[in-house]
Amino acid sequence: KGASLVLCEAGIIRTCAKETTPKRLDKIYRGVIKLIEDTKPDCLVLEKIYSHYRHPATSYILGQARGVICLAASTKNIPFFEYAATRIKKAIVGRGLASKAQVQRMVASTLGLKSLPKYMDVTDALALAIAHSYIAKVKI
Repeated sequence: KGASLVLCEAGIIRTCAKETTPKRLDKIYRGVIKLIEDTKPDCLVLEKIYSHYRHPATSYILGQARGVICLAASTKNIPFFEYAATRIKKAIVGRGLASKAQVQRMVASTLGLKSLPKYMDVTDALALAIAHSYIAKVKI
């Protein structure tokens, strides 16, 4: 909205751990497709996967979810961008090693939110969107 940022939509796509992986991935894919159709975004931004050597299965599971999200973006011809967590933190807070709480407070302040988002995943997604808007302006 001009030079200011306005929150249009924020939420989560919830899956059930008891469902099979294909059903969970289908739910994510359909949720992202619906979100794209409802909001008509200019682009899609994801955080790059950081894989800790003690938890390799986590990156495998995240990779599957990212794959269907990327597929949804491609299906709808939405440009895709990705950034490392440290790049996002630097764009939002000014420090690549900022805490989650610092990012959360800056996101709420930037968007003029009266309360912090209920889910940290929502805060992370909003931080990605805000950071991309800053980074995209710099690149132009």
